[in-house]
Amino acid sequence: MWLVLFFVIPVFVILAYSFYTRDFQGGIVHRFSLQGYKDILNVNYLTVFFRTVWISFASSVVSIILAVPVAYYIAYSKLKNFLLLLVIIPFWTNSLIRIYAWIFILGNNGLINQTLLKIGFISTPIKFMYNNFAVILVLVYTYLPFAILPLYSSIERLDKQIFEAAMDLGCTKRQVFFKVLLPNIKQGTVSAFVFVFIPSLGTYAVPELVGGKDSRMIGNEIARQLTTAKNWPAAAAISSILLVITIIAVLFFMYGGEKRETR
Repeated sequence: MWLVLFFVIPVFVILAYSFYTRDFQGGIVHRFSLQGYKDILNVNYLTVFFRTVWISFASSVVSIILAVPVAYYIAYSKLKNFLLLLVIIPFWTNSLIRIYAWIFILGNNGLINQTLLKIGFISTPIKFMYNNFAVILVLVYTYLPFAILPLYSSIERLDKQIFEAAMDLGCTKRQVFFKVLLPNIKQGTVSAFVFVFIPSLGTYAVPELVGGKDSRMIGNEIARQLTTAKNWPAAAAISSILLVITIIAVLFFMYGGEKRETR
């Protein structure tokens, strides 16, 4: 009942709105139409969709690269409970405050630029803000705990002696990492990727505050259609397509992960 009330019904409402006719006064007319989908079938929207997917993918990959060593260290540390608390602490702070903290760090008058200017390393501020780099950086910071926790769970279940046994059999540390550790945490890696990729797809605040006009993502376009263009069917159509992409990604990684685990 909970899922039906708060997930299934809202999804069907969005799908229904995408097939209604736009009211130019800012509402909708309950008449079947595909105009909402026609409005978004152009190069600009395809560019935004592509940018959204690749930024989300890049953020997920970088998050996993950073999360694996952190999760490994926490899993075999004597202070694991304290370290896990440190990972979770950022969730206690409002996400907008954390984003504005990055603006303070990355801005032209921010901490990094002012420090580099004072020591004479640069003569003019470096543009860290309002580009894809800033969006990916803040997304990685925001969703990194979502990657660390499932990887930690997978690594903690491993017996550390298998790494020692691999070393005794002649494996180098690099071979242990790629041939022993990573194959045994595939499911955790898949979960970490999904947990970062899915929320990154629909993010709004991060690209809105630290991204420029060439870094707008699909969440920003949905908001623009609702507030500026007053085109509810188009916004619903974009949301429906994003939902389909999300479901396909989740099913691919879930069932792909299960097949790899079975093999």
